[in-house]
Amino acid sequence: MALSDSQVAEVSERLTAYCAPHPRPEVRRQLRHGFEIGTQHVILFEERPRFDRHAVWQRHDVAKFRWVARHREWRLYCQFRDLKWHLYEPRPSARRFATLLEEVDRDPTCIFWG
Repeated sequence: MALSDSQVAEVSERLTAYCAPHPRPEVRRQLRHGFEIGTQHVILFEERPRFDRHAVWQRHDVAKFRWVARHREWRLYCQFRDLKWHLYEPRPSARRFATLLEEVDRDPTCIFWG
């Protein structure tokens, strides 16, 4: 089942604030965060200029949040070296999107932000 309009609004509001441009211009020119909302998932990503072509920004997916309507919960996924999404074992699911976003921000295992 697709995300509801209210879920899209909440996620968009939270991630827009979370991904706000860095206040320091020198960092803002080198790093930016964004998100993409699909029908049942949300992907949080960061972008950096390519080392060999600074005008081209390269995207790196950080976390994937998936709404499972049947269980009425969000699930959190991370990427391993194989670039496939894997369920994040320390905190795989939560009823509230904000709970999993906080887990990504804390990043206790260093899988999301390094």
